[in-house]
Amino acid sequence: MVTSVAAFFIILTDVQGGNYGKSRFKWVLRERNRKIAAKTEAFTEQQARRVRSFHSSFKEYSPTPLIELTSLAQHFGIKNLFVKDESYRFGLNAFKVLGGSFAIGSYIANELGEDIDDLPYMRLVSDEVRSLLGSKTFITTTDGNHGRGVAWTANRLKQQAIVYMPQGSAAERLANIRAEGAQAEITDMNYDDTVRYTSELAQKNGWIIVQDTAWDGYTRIPLWIMQGYMTMALEAYEQLPVKPTHIFLQAGVGSLAGSVQGFFADIYGSSCPLTFIVEPKGADCLYQTAAANDGSLHSVTGRLETIMAGLACGEPNSIAWEILGNLSDGFISCPDYAAAQGMRILGNPLAGDTRVSAGESGAATVGLVAEAMRDERLSDLKQALQLDENSVVLCFNTEGDTDKENYRRIVWDGAWGRE
Repeated sequence: MVTSVAAFFIILTDVQGGNYGKSRFKWVLRERNRKIAAKTEAFTEQQARRVRSFHSSFKEYSPTPLIELTSLAQHFGIKNLFVKDESYRFGLNAFKVLGGSFAIGSYIANELGEDIDDLPYMRLVSDEVRSLLGSKTFITTTDGNHGRGVAWTANRLKQQAIVYMPQGSAAERLANIRAEGAQAEITDMNYDDTVRYTSELAQKNGWIIVQDTAWDGYTRIPLWIMQGYMTMALEAYEQLPVKPTHIFLQAGVGSLAGSVQGFFADIYGSSCPLTFIVEPKGADCLYQTAAANDGSLHSVTGRLETIMAGLACGEPNSIAWEILGNLSDGFISCPDYAAAQGMRILGNPLAGDTRVSAGESGAATVGLVAEAMRDERLSDLKQALQLDENSVVLCFNTEGDTDKENYRRIVWDGAWGRE
């Protein structure tokens, strides 16, 4: 999907001294010749408009707001800061439904031998389509938001959904999935092992697995999921009053990041904004892959301990890495306290700014920018990110307070402050 690019210059850096040792922030910068930067046909503006046309056929659709945080930007010492707030998406408090719904719609279109452009919501639930398609069961693994989106879509399309969640998943997120009519439970395995278990069940029972993690022989649905996320990117592009200089994208397996990176690279070409990928240090598989720079994907195993549950994924999406490895300017391994700081900052706005309710994964990028700009001990990180008074930053709040108990623990009680 992505053509080769010129050789990269790899710069590995980390913060030294005090409590900011090698276990805190780590990053890899990747310099390239943008004139021959890779392009991908799957993430064009034209494709994004097709995806949004599908989403807009649901009565729940409306664009989510792009929040301009002028006072916060001034406080940080940058020119401006924009946050695309996905806590309003389809009433589900997270962006994930965009991917699951488009993937399921595309699967049904493929089964019927039709184009997704000819299958808006009302036709998908018509007696004609239901008689041709029959009853299908869609199964997935999730930390919460993706599974809720799959369950919501299956419910709306009068199909069945089964959802498994990794150990440590929040009870509130489990309840939200069950409320959409899905069969759901929490396992005693980590995310990646739960994905494998889900895949085995799908093969055994003839169910359709809807997962954003790609592997050998399973790429079509993950690609559809990634394309589904482009509705969010297209909206942000249309809402931005100016071109950003920087885009920060949080990543688990990398599907969201790859989708948005691919879209903006298609839009802007060689002048694409600097784009940095942010991961929790407990599950930084993309950072590890970039740091190794050996042509192989590198996984993080074990419990994947991080408060950023939506990013607690140890195995990169190979489709996403093909884009990110060629197009992104850097990969950052980030401590949990930065995400918690982002939650507190967004939830307590400066005068004139709009409050943003952000969950742990949603606030990760704003938290990173905040730490880089406010803490003098992170001057090397600020310099690496090329952040200054001329920077216009775009971030995506991918989820709201989907775990309200933990949200209050962090924002009210100060959990996960700096150590």
